[in-house]
Amino acid sequence: MDFDTTELSERKKLILKSIIEAHIKLGEPVGSKYLMQEANIPYSSATIRNEMAELEQLGYLEQPHTSAGRVPSELGYRFYVDSLVQQYDMTTKEAAELNKMLSVKMSEIDKILENATKVASAITNYTALSLRPRPSSITIRRYETVYLDSRNFVLVMIASTQDTVKTKNVKLPFDVTKEDIAKLSEVLNGVLSGVGIDNINISLMMRMENEMPDCPELVGIVVKSIYETMNELGAEIKFEGVNRLLQYPEYKDIDKLQKMLSAFEDKNDIVKAVSTIDQSDDETKVFIGSENMVKIMDDSTLIYKNLKLNGKTIGAIGIIGPCRMDYSKVLSTIDKLSDEINHLCENNLVPGALREDKD
Repeated sequence: MDFDTTELSERKKLILKSIIEAHIKLGEPVGSKYLMQEANIPYSSATIRNEMAELEQLGYLEQPHTSAGRVPSELGYRFYVDSLVQQYDMTTKEAAELNKMLSVKMSEIDKILENATKVASAITNYTALSLRPRPSSITIRRYETVYLDSRNFVLVMIASTQDTVKTKNVKLPFDVTKEDIAKLSEVLNGVLSGVGIDNINISLMMRMENEMPDCPELVGIVVKSIYETMNELGAEIKFEGVNRLLQYPEYKDIDKLQKMLSAFEDKNDIVKAVSTIDQSDDETKVFIGSENMVKIMDDSTLIYKNLKLNGKTIGAIGIIGPCRMDYSKVLSTIDKLSDEINHLCENNLVPGALREDKD
């Protein structure tokens, strides 16, 4: 369901912001009495209750029990992140901790990322992750296609690394024939077999389109799937502070917590999710609840940012925590860390630091 956020008055925005920040702090439903006495909202209790009821009708708040208290919905958190969150000012201690961990001269990007995750987890008190740069030496040595129906086929890729087999179910916005899909397999093996991700360019894509005159639009779609697969194969993800989630009531459900911990241990689903994020995008991304691709994280928020050096993605850092997250603090920490890492790389990294794995 779509909601028109322009209809929120300044009063509604103030009340929504206060409820979200109180809920982040307390972890409990927030009522009008708390807003008047603790948040210093300058309106009567009746006015606040009316506004809360309207915010609930609009989808920004939810009432988990029959009490008067409300909690934010996913839409409420999304509006807060996009429009209401304010810059968090680090304490002197937090800034000193960040500088101490990052300011040493280091010659390896994986060491920088390891330190960054420790800093991010320590400062935010959530689980932090880092994604190591993928090596461009990974290639697909053979492609196979399996026709399912006129708008679906399976792309099978046999990678050069220990003959790892990856599959992608490709859904199409147009109709294709069995002959189109068979021809695609022939063209992929003729043009892209053994080609590294950094060498897949417009020239090769145009060549493939020319070799598929009956269905050239297939090329762009399948190349996107190949990019995603190579990113998954090359990515190495690490977590820090997984145990910090145990202190939040959102993770008290033992069954769900075990599935969450299994996702951290297995890593594949999370690697797949973050690998689909556009690597050319250096904006901080916020995935709230059901916006996450990993189903078990539908009660969690992932905040994620690519790290760039001279226009090239050299890794990424992120934070995972409950939807009731201190967004101001986390967003500021991620931005500060990425700025410091960029500065560190530009000034202290030796040329070999960005060398790619050849194993």
